[in-house]
Amino acid sequence: MTDRIVSVPDTEPERQMYFVGECKKLLEENGAFEGGKAPTYHISTFGCQMNFRDSEKFAGVLESIGYKPVLSEKADFVLYNTCTVRENASTRVYGRIGYVGKVKKESNPSMIIGICGCMMQEPDEVEKMKKSYSFIDIIFGTHNSYKIAELLYNLLVNRKTKAVKPSFKTRVVEVLKEPCGIVEDLPVKYDSTFRAGLNIMYGCDKFCTFCIVPYVRGRERSRRSCDIIKEAEHLASRGVKEIMLLGQNVNSYGKGLDEDITFAKLVDKLADIKGIERIRFMTPHPKDLSEDLIEVMAHRNNVCKHIHLPLQSGSSKILKRMNRHYTKEEYLSLVKKIRDILPEAAITTDIIVGFPGETEEDFLETLEVCENVCYDSAFTFIYSKRTGTPAASFDDQIPEDVIKDRFDRLLKVVADCSAKKASRLLGTDCKVLVESEETKDGATELTGRLDNNLLVHFKGDKDLIGKMINVHIEECRDFYYIGKMIQSV
Repeated sequence: MTDRIVSVPDTEPERQMYFVGECKKLLEENGAFEGGKAPTYHISTFGCQMNFRDSEKFAGVLESIGYKPVLSEKADFVLYNTCTVRENASTRVYGRIGYVGKVKKESNPSMIIGICGCMMQEPDEVEKMKKSYSFIDIIFGTHNSYKIAELLYNLLVNRKTKAVKPSFKTRVVEVLKEPCGIVEDLPVKYDSTFRAGLNIMYGCDKFCTFCIVPYVRGRERSRRSCDIIKEAEHLASRGVKEIMLLGQNVNSYGKGLDEDITFAKLVDKLADIKGIERIRFMTPHPKDLSEDLIEVMAHRNNVCKHIHLPLQSGSSKILKRMNRHYTKEEYLSLVKKIRDILPEAAITTDIIVGFPGETEEDFLETLEVCENVCYDSAFTFIYSKRTGTPAASFDDQIPEDVIKDRFDRLLKVVADCSAKKASRLLGTDCKVLVESEETKDGATELTGRLDNNLLVHFKGDKDLIGKMINVHIEECRDFYYIGKMIQSV
């Protein structure tokens, strides 16, 4: 044991790859691979695409150690990657933890249960996990997520050293207050062979009063463009056709880097990579969306003509209270600029209903903006009070019955606008990336995604999954289409 510790590298990713090898040795010593079998793992992911991308990295490390994935939570290692943006996500996490605790107690006492992600950056949640869920073995947050191999190694060593039945006494807890750098070149297991998320930055500096993200994800940190391009080229070599550029606020990419790079310049560089047929990005902030980016989108055929432009509220008064850094008029001016340069662009949005202090007049302004912009689709949310955010302490919270009434009215306006926008494609031929299949009455129906991010269903063979084809749009059903395949692209 001492020899192993003496040879631990100081630099990353070499340090984590060392622990990958050491974990495998310890598992072999414990008989985990006896009989030709391998220990199993299961990852449950909650929340945004950033979390799902993190889970792909966890899976890559665990499979490098020797674990094999299973769909069931009755695995040797169960990991919950959590979200804390809205209350229902946290509630779901506690439900799953309660279930897996029973599984561990009744059928697999040596099971390793880990919990990580945004929830674990909240001190109260960590204390609750430590006090009320003694069967949880590993707890870590977002700032040291790359250290999963090292944390697992520490747990396995603790169990071996104590030579006792696994219990809370062998638990490993490491939650950092601040990020400790971006670590490149760790193993990744991509969920798809033809689509992939690609982190370009982490954290957020906007500090919207309703949002917990800057507190649990930290301040903005951008990856070097050479590392992003290297990963994109690797994805292209594996046959990936569509990449989604990920960050809490991708439009602010490049700040703090020692290179002359902006988000628009990065997108332009990525568009040169052979094999990448579609580039998307999520999520931009209206304050930082540049005209240069719109121009790149207009002139690059493989950059999707889709901009997700979160509004949150149509009232300048509420936007100021939200600390959104723009007014209603500035937002509408940006939309006009997009329409002028890129008239075919699909514009989608996020809207919060019932933010503290929202009056009927404020809400009517939101409806007015929705009707003015006529969004292709909108993600609508009821305001969720998150402890630790400024808005949670505002005195003028909105009654639930008022929020529900406004929410229902907003949904109708959004649905009417979406239907109007979607109908523009009726009778046209569109390029589709085929994503999945579903069998109904013995016939296979495929689902593909258009450039505008909406789905189309059509008949076809499952061998087309992952390919680009042309589909004739025959019907429009609010948020999706029915089409007929023409030919492969």
